[in-house]
Amino acid sequence: MFSKHVSDLSSAYWHNELAPTQSRRVAEHLIGCSHCRAEFEAVKIGARFAEQLTLVSAPDSLWPGIAAGLNVETAPARRFQFLKPLAIAATLVLLLGGGLYLLLPRPVDQQSGWRVARLGGAPRIGSESVSNKSRLGIGQWLETDANSRAKLDVANIGNVEIDPNTRVRLLQTSDSEHRLELARGRLSARISAPPKLFFVNTPSGVAEDMGCAYTLEVDDAGNSLLHVTAGWVSMQLNGRESAVPAGAACATRTGFGPGTPYFEDASETFRKALTKVDFEAGSVAAAKSAALGAVLAEARQRDAMTLWYLLARVETADRLAVYGRLAALVPPPKGTTQEGLLSLDRAMLDSWREEIDKARGLNRFGSLHSTLRFIWQDAFGRIHGLQGKR
Repeated sequence: MFSKHVSDLSSAYWHNELAPTQSRRVAEHLIGCSHCRAEFEAVKIGARFAEQLTLVSAPDSLWPGIAAGLNVETAPARRFQFLKPLAIAATLVLLLGGGLYLLLPRPVDQQSGWRVARLGGAPRIGSESVSNKSRLGIGQWLETDANSRAKLDVANIGNVEIDPNTRVRLLQTSDSEHRLELARGRLSARISAPPKLFFVNTPSGVAEDMGCAYTLEVDDAGNSLLHVTAGWVSMQLNGRESAVPAGAACATRTGFGPGTPYFEDASETFRKALTKVDFEAGSVAAAKSAALGAVLAEARQRDAMTLWYLLARVETADRLAVYGRLAALVPPPKGTTQEGLLSLDRAMLDSWREEIDKARGLNRFGSLHSTLRFIWQDAFGRIHGLQGKR
């Protein structure tokens, strides 16, 4: 585990230049560190842009002028001045050409996209019924009615099952990113991949897969509910983020984003009160204070993760109460102070989070053994399936 940021390794990690052990440690760090993930995302965007630029040969008519310029016996300060406009023009052409290539819409290629299998009923891609050879192209919608189900093969990294009454669209598929849009309904994903490769957009947030299994459902109002069964999933919207481990859930609301993650075996009183704390911003202060009080009273040591998120999300006046209950469940580690934690010192909060995960028998980035076991079982199943087809 890295105790410091890994931003200087982002480029090497993206280009697979790190040793396997170091690469795994960087991936684990990216799951838990929003600062380094932001740096990595910037590197990723730059690398993807650069991949679109192509080297082209200069026209033959250009070289005589260059050669003549190199042979002219003039003052050094003037010798290469005539090249500056050419260099600027060439740079602009490359940048504008590459930018237009990325931004211009592309036609749907029926031979590309993801394979679709009918699991029941009559799912449709646009106006066409799904057949055994159907593929979902970029920009196309897959819809199921009350009696139909389907399965999508997400390139070579996993699959997504589409439940009845669901509408999904493929937004992007490439070596660097696979992205779906879930407009309504429910899907179940099983993905074996590093962070920042598979995403699902919803009207109220974006689910970023961390190599895991989960279900995600969206209601008619655009609100969503995430259940994670293996690994981790990060729910994000406009800078607000909740990293959800196996066994936990997270609700999102349109216009607000992700709520606070919680373990699904928490008491009903705890879960209902947490919903009020998260999403009923317009409620009477006394009612919201009572809801927070119920969350703190019902919290077990296992629920320390939830309180850790609340520490930074509640009003300043309520922060001391959250701190007190969290400290009673999992004492702050050495090197932290009450003043620093109440002022939301990032390093101190991260240190406390590590202590909280240790108390639950996890490392900072989740149940690593559970996640690795899931990935191994998934890989073994694929190998077994390929051998069965021979």
